[in-house]
Amino acid sequence: MSELIDAFWQKPPFARTLAMAAFVTSIGCYFGMFPFHWFHFEVYRLLRIPPEIWRPVSSFFLTTPKLGIILDPYHVFQYMSELEVGNPRFARKEDLIWYLITVGTAIIALNQYFTGQVFYLQGLIMSLCYTSVQDRRGEKSGFFFFTVPSQVVPYCLLLATLLMSPEMVPLQISGLFAAHMYDFLTRIYPEFGGGPNLLPSPAFLSRFVTAPRVVQRAYGTAFTRGSTGQASGTSTGSSTGGSVLPDSWRTRGTGHRLGGD
Repeated sequence: MSELIDAFWQKPPFARTLAMAAFVTSIGCYFGMFPFHWFHFEVYRLLRIPPEIWRPVSSFFLTTPKLGIILDPYHVFQYMSELEVGNPRFARKEDLIWYLITVGTAIIALNQYFTGQVFYLQGLIMSLCYTSVQDRRGEKSGFFFFTVPSQVVPYCLLLATLLMSPEMVPLQISGLFAAHMYDFLTRIYPEFGGGPNLLPSPAFLSRFVTAPRVVQRAYGTAFTRGSTGQASGTSTGSSTGGSVLPDSWRTRGTGHRLGGD
C-alpha cells in the first residue's frame, strides 16, 4: 500500500490532483454518497451571500457514468501530464494555471449561453487533448486500438463521443473552441501574425506561485519562498544569524570546566 501511495505522490501534481478529484467526486455522486447539486455550476449561486465560490472549479469534477468513471480520469491524467511534463509552453506552473483558468472560463461561458450544461469535464478533456498534440505534429499516437497521427486525436475523440454519447458533443466542441482560442491568442497570432501574446500569464500568478510559505514544525516555524527558496525565518532552538557574544570572546576557544583535564 505504501508503494502505491509513493507512486501516486511521484506523479505530476496538477495531473494527479485533477484526476483524483474527478474520480472521487464521481464515485461519491454516482453511488449516492454526495448529492450532485453540491458541485454543479449556476451563475446565481455565485451571487448568494455567502457566494458559493467553489462551483467554477467543482463543476469540472464529474465524469460521465459507468465506464466514464475510469476512462475520464485516465484521459485527464494522460493529457494533463503531457502538458505538465516536458511541454515548453508550460515550463512554469503559473503558465499552466493560467491556461486552465482561461479555457475553463471559456468553456463555462459558452455552455451557459448555448447548451445549459452545468458540468464541464468533457469539455476540459477535449481542451487538454487538443493542446497536448499541437507540439507533436508528424508523430503517431494510440487511440484505443488504433494508431493515428497525433493532431487528429481530438477529432477521433469527438467521433467516439458522437457514436456513444452524442449529447456530449456540444460540450466537447466548446472545449475544442476554447483550446483553439488559447492557442491562437498565445502562439499562432504572435508567431505568424507578428503580434503580441494577447493572453500572457498575469504577474500576480507568478507572485502567488513563489509566495513565501509558512511551515509549522514541532520545534518552531520556518518560512520558505516557493520551491527554490531557502529557509529564511527563525526556528526556536537554532541560530542562523551572528552570535550575541563580543568578538573578543568568540576567539577564546571552547573553554574547559574548572578542575578538569
